[in-house]
Amino acid sequence: MGSRGQKRTETADELPADKRACSSLEFRPSSSNCSSIRTHLNSPNSTPDADMETSSSTSASSRSDGEHEKEDESAYGSCDSDDAEQQPRHHILRDYQRRRSSSDHGKLNTILSNLNEGNGGSGQLAALTELCEVLSFCNEDSLSSLMADSLSPVLVKLAKNESNANIMLLAIRGMTYLCDVYPRSSGFLVRHDAVPALCERLLAIEYVDVAEQCLQALEKISRDQPVACLQAGAIMAVLNFIDFFSISVQRVALATVVNICKKLPLEGPAPFVEAVPKLCDLLQHEDQQLVESVATCLIKISERMCQSSELMEELCKHELINQVTLVMKSNSRTTISQPIYNGLIGLLVKLSSGSFVAFRSLYELNISNILKDVLSTYDLSHGISPPDLVDGNCNQVHEVLKLLNELLPTSTGDQANQVVLDRESFLADHHDLLQRFGMDLFPVLVQVVNSGANIYVCYGCLSVISKLVVLSKPDMLGELLKTANIPSFLAGVFTRKDHHLLMLALQIAEIILKKLSDVFLSSFIKEGVFYVIDALLMPEKCSQLMLPVFGGIQPSFDSSQKSSAREFQRCLCYAFDMVPSSSVSSCKIDKDTVCNLAKHIKTNYFAPELVESDKGMTDVLQNLRTLTAALSSLINMPVDDGTTVQHEEKFYSILHQIMLKLNGREPVSTFEFIESGIVKSLMHYLSDGLHMRGNVEFTGSYDPLVVLGKRFEVFTKLFFSYSDILVEDLPLSILIQKLQSGLSTLENFPVIPSHGFKQRNSFATVPNGRCVMYPCFRVRFVRAEGENCLSDCAEDVLTVDPFSSLDAIEGYLWPKVFTERTEYGELDAEELEQREVLPNLLPSNANSTQAESSGFIDSMSIDLPEMQVTPVEDEANFSQIASEQVHFRELNSGETMSLDETNMGSAGKEQEFPTESTKNMRTPCSASGDNDIKDSSARLLLYLEGHQLDRTLTLYQVILQQLLNSEKEFMTWAKLWSRVYTITYKRALESNQDDPQEHTYQERKFSVSDQKIASIQNMGYFASMFACKLTSDLDKSSPIYDILFLLKLLEGINKYSFHLMSCERVRAFAEGRNDNLDNLKVMVRSVSQNEFVSSRLTGKLEQQMQDAFTLSTGGMPSWCNDLVSSCPFLFSFEARCKYFRLVAFGPRRGQLNAISRSNSGASSDRQTTSGGLPRKKFLVSRDQILDSATRMMDLHARHKGLLEVEYNEEVGTGLGPTLEFYTLVSHEFQKFGLGMWRGDHCSFITSTTLPTESVILRNSSGLFPCPCSPKSDANNGIQFSQVLKKFVLLGQIVAKAIQDGRVLDVSFSKAFYKLILGQDLSLYDIQSFDPELGRTVLEFQAIIVNQKRHQESICVENAALKQDLCFRNTRIEDLYLDFTLPGYPDYILSSDCNLKMVNSANLEEYVELVVDATIHSGIARQVEAFKSGFNQVFSISHLHIFTEEELERLLCGECDIWAFNELLEHIKFDHGYTASSPPIVNLLEIIQEFEYSQRRAFLQFVTGAPRLPPGGLASLMPKLTIVRKHSSNCADTELPSVMTCANYLKLPPYSSKEKMKEKLLYAISEGQGSFHLS
Repeated sequence: MGSRGQKRTETADELPADKRACSSLEFRPSSSNCSSIRTHLNSPNSTPDADMETSSSTSASSRSDGEHEKEDESAYGSCDSDDAEQQPRHHILRDYQRRRSSSDHGKLNTILSNLNEGNGGSGQLAALTELCEVLSFCNEDSLSSLMADSLSPVLVKLAKNESNANIMLLAIRGMTYLCDVYPRSSGFLVRHDAVPALCERLLAIEYVDVAEQCLQALEKISRDQPVACLQAGAIMAVLNFIDFFSISVQRVALATVVNICKKLPLEGPAPFVEAVPKLCDLLQHEDQQLVESVATCLIKISERMCQSSELMEELCKHELINQVTLVMKSNSRTTISQPIYNGLIGLLVKLSSGSFVAFRSLYELNISNILKDVLSTYDLSHGISPPDLVDGNCNQVHEVLKLLNELLPTSTGDQANQVVLDRESFLADHHDLLQRFGMDLFPVLVQVVNSGANIYVCYGCLSVISKLVVLSKPDMLGELLKTANIPSFLAGVFTRKDHHLLMLALQIAEIILKKLSDVFLSSFIKEGVFYVIDALLMPEKCSQLMLPVFGGIQPSFDSSQKSSAREFQRCLCYAFDMVPSSSVSSCKIDKDTVCNLAKHIKTNYFAPELVESDKGMTDVLQNLRTLTAALSSLINMPVDDGTTVQHEEKFYSILHQIMLKLNGREPVSTFEFIESGIVKSLMHYLSDGLHMRGNVEFTGSYDPLVVLGKRFEVFTKLFFSYSDILVEDLPLSILIQKLQSGLSTLENFPVIPSHGFKQRNSFATVPNGRCVMYPCFRVRFVRAEGENCLSDCAEDVLTVDPFSSLDAIEGYLWPKVFTERTEYGELDAEELEQREVLPNLLPSNANSTQAESSGFIDSMSIDLPEMQVTPVEDEANFSQIASEQVHFRELNSGETMSLDETNMGSAGKEQEFPTESTKNMRTPCSASGDNDIKDSSARLLLYLEGHQLDRTLTLYQVILQQLLNSEKEFMTWAKLWSRVYTITYKRALESNQDDPQEHTYQERKFSVSDQKIASIQNMGYFASMFACKLTSDLDKSSPIYDILFLLKLLEGINKYSFHLMSCERVRAFAEGRNDNLDNLKVMVRSVSQNEFVSSRLTGKLEQQMQDAFTLSTGGMPSWCNDLVSSCPFLFSFEARCKYFRLVAFGPRRGQLNAISRSNSGASSDRQTTSGGLPRKKFLVSRDQILDSATRMMDLHARHKGLLEVEYNEEVGTGLGPTLEFYTLVSHEFQKFGLGMWRGDHCSFITSTTLPTESVILRNSSGLFPCPCSPKSDANNGIQFSQVLKKFVLLGQIVAKAIQDGRVLDVSFSKAFYKLILGQDLSLYDIQSFDPELGRTVLEFQAIIVNQKRHQESICVENAALKQDLCFRNTRIEDLYLDFTLPGYPDYILSSDCNLKMVNSANLEEYVELVVDATIHSGIARQVEAFKSGFNQVFSISHLHIFTEEELERLLCGECDIWAFNELLEHIKFDHGYTASSPPIVNLLEIIQEFEYSQRRAFLQFVTGAPRLPPGGLASLMPKLTIVRKHSSNCADTELPSVMTCANYLKLPPYSSKEKMKEKLLYAISEGQGSFHLS
């Protein structure tokens, strides 16, 4: 149920399939009438818009949402299901059919005898009528083979009775019904020559109804007897007069041809060729279903004829190429299905491969323009799988690349044949066609490779590029290469591991240098192509280069590269060949080919002196290295207080020169940018070297942060200024672009597709012993050599859940390998379990250790010697063992692990149940190592092939990472699961040696004013970044690591640019460089967050999430989780939303937004479309919204299903009422008198003095919690406990709205969103929600810093002379400020009796107390209450990958203005309206003229919410649909009505635009507040 529209069961079969049913009790057809209903829906004569509503024109409320049976006993009810009702109905129907079967036999025998008697036309007519009636109601059990065989010749004979048309019609109808009821009867009919008889009737076409019945009969027969139909000429018979029939009958005729073409014989004559001209003509039909059927026929015909060049030439004579290319125009891609479109591309592949005419025609028809559109709209989010054939259809991009490879023939030595030579000759003679072909496709192919496509697509694109380069003449090649930066492109390809890609890149480089050496030699050096080629030959030089390449060519040539019948994994050499996979041999590239070609290029095209680094460097690179060296030396230069200013000026000067060089006239290549060392130097400058160190310990107060703060200010001053450098982009934007280019060139994070993965049940013994719906790893656990304290694991090969964490695996192993070895006897599993469970039953008094110990001993049924008390560390150790085992035992219930559970349970760290501490026993092994246990969570060290396993990863990620590090990029999916992995274990020992990476900062002397500024800079945000791990796949010395970390710092600086610039102004005021407080105002033009997004990494993440095996984030390569967590800004908002839903809710909610908004289908489809998610309905009262919300959350906050709302005494239910409920709850939380928000303490504002709308608290800066003293239990007369309950409820509502994909109409401040995201606030954030207070506090802070600077500058003996502080020429004492929070006189800041009034001496303390009360202690309890409510639904930590603006977008949707073109693109017009209909044009103009409030009201009227979902109008699912509303009276008297579950607006055709606007505004305003029948 998901709409605001009426339930019309009497016209349910007339409604469109996607707009039907606003109730779960909707009519559901039984199996006996399904086909008739489907036929009716497909009928061209059906009018789904004819009777859409029964709205009265005088009804004030025109919104409805369907009827629903209310629950009388409670406010809660689950979604109804008809499954229980269907079962008895099926049983009743089955019994009824059994009773009738015996009588049917008798009737059929009687009818057969009457037909055989031949007693006149009337008797036969009556018998045929009765036969059709009996066959229409009986089933297969009522017929026997004998009866069908007996009826067949009689019916065929009567079908030839030309003297009586009625007998012919009924006889053919009898054949149709007979095949329908008893499909095997088609064989009997064929044996008695029914098909020739039917074809004869079709060709004669004396009677239209007889001909239509013949088509129906042939369609039934062709399903089982396609060859017989082909041989009888059925194809031409049904196509001959197809234009005379209606569209529905034409579809039946084409269905017959499709049935025949799907089973064309491989050998023998080809009578179907004569049908090709007719089929080609039908390709331009206006009916989509008909066109798809015709396309299917032509695809199957081409597959049959592709082995013969003569037949392919024959096909091309009938304008087949022209018609197919017309269908493939870009606007047709949205009208025909993707499999059919892919098939048409495959058809062109076959034609171009076998026919020179097709080859020539495709060039002449400019096929490159069509293929360019396909590639340019290539959507990475769909992922690209290798060429696995599924139902004969390949991936679209793969088919395009196959076609391109066929259209670019190249002769290679002995493989050259006459066909290839003829085609090369054609292209040589028509170089204009080849040039147009290349200019269209070359830049797009480069873009696809750079976008992060997988290895198959990259290889196909490079193969096409290579052929284009080979076939182009030098002058044409020069023009072609201008469309893309080919040297930079090749440098990026050289970073790939696969030797196939390296070989193609070398071939391209060699041909370009051969044809245009004088043009491209210098650019190859500038972009680093020469360096990477040299590094291929001398891998040891890689360590000297900043630009990494694949060192050494080590392709594997094992049998896994050969094709397999079970898994289509053939070598890349054959990926785009037309050779069948069964004939594929080994790899064409031997071990020395790559190295030989690299050596050839180096010897013939690069001068020997280039090998020396000094001569081989460009001037740009040398200049950049000089600046880098200057910056590095300045960083390492010691600084004292006297030279600080000069030091900062030098930094500014060098950074300024670097930016001028990066944005100079001579462009800086990616290679020069990275090779110069600028990235590394900037990292050292901004981090003071912290990013390269491990654990950093700060011994001085703000010591390193003072340094970083000053450097950040210098950096911000330069990179956010746009007066020094006259460019459109900010300097920071230029630097980001260079870094993004370098990242795209260097990164090689893998996308791991699960080829052919299918869900299947497996049993995972480790860690929990339960069924899972995916394959498991086979693992053998072996004790490490020299490990004497642990026993050997008894089991041989165990199945392990791939998504289990290493902590969970340790929890399985530990009791087996540790507790079994004791001096006091072997403990079996039951005794071990008793030891694990017992701590829960022991007293929690930590002092009664002897009682606990003795109680534990007494509980054991064995005699044990005296035991020693273990230290606290082992006590915690044993407690955790018990805790984990309790958890495992609760999970070990034998249930099948659902897809969501893989994410919520085993993918992350296992949740531990709390248990009381107890004392452990000391074994001989543990006696020597009581203090060696590192911590309670690391008792075992696990190793795979000698490498210690990272405990933050799942087993799947660990194995995947090691395989990627040890093998080449190409890896088979089957190999991953077939092998047995050996994991060794040994006990974890705590190292007493100091961490070699731990560094301690020596305290340096800084001025008090500098430390004061650092204390208000919120540098903690930046300091936390230096301790984070970017990704476990990268070494810290890698240039990719430097780029990622620098991007991370720049993103933080950009986010806090206002803070940093404000700090710089405060410092300037303190130093006397600025003496006016008005100059503290800062206007910063920050860089758009989208500039930090890496399209390449976003595409890779989208691909990985679309993979079938990505059931949880634990099923993705580790870099996905690491980078999304540490550098979320690299990924688009849409990609992070998908990732967030995957990690927070599991894969079943991956498409939740579409699910929750597309509930317009019939009720029978609703539960299946929601992916099995349960739905819960809740009855609420409009008069008590918050009370209803409280009851709802108390019951269902932790419920994972979708919540739906219905209102008391209203018939509407589903999506529309639910969205409105969240809107109403949002408004309730914003009303005056709740005591929740700042600005709510003005008691004089009441609903009696203001309009109704004004009772909503409005704040232009957004809502922020109202401060309340920690010592107070009331706030403005409201009990603070009630305020906290409201915040708990608000947290629950916000989390539930995000979980269910609902939109809230609430305006939180940016600072409150920061608190939700777990970020700390600083003094500068106050301005974001209270500008006046924030500005005043900042000015006070500047005065304080200025005072400290003044005190440091005067002599020590005069230090007693105090400077009177003035605020805008007024002494602080004359301001008469007391120690209460501004605006909150009841909030006492300090209980100190000496702190009554603010003066120069205590101003600093006053400012600190105000800031603390405003953003820290005064709101801490409210924020914690909000988070506690939120965490009841899902963990709030999952939101940390979003920014404040993105979180608002996720929660509150969009409020954008709609352009006319956008409205046309994203609104569907149907059932009487088109985009050009006058009422539609008027409506769109009216919508654009709406004011902001009117647009909100219109949205709420149509969808149930006043805001659009994230993504705007394009994300509204289903699309906003506008249909014509028919009325019996004058249209101007009708009101528009809606179905919110379908976003369905029914609009009468008003006579004028003014009348439409009047009625629409009336319906919007008066139709709010209830859901009834319209």
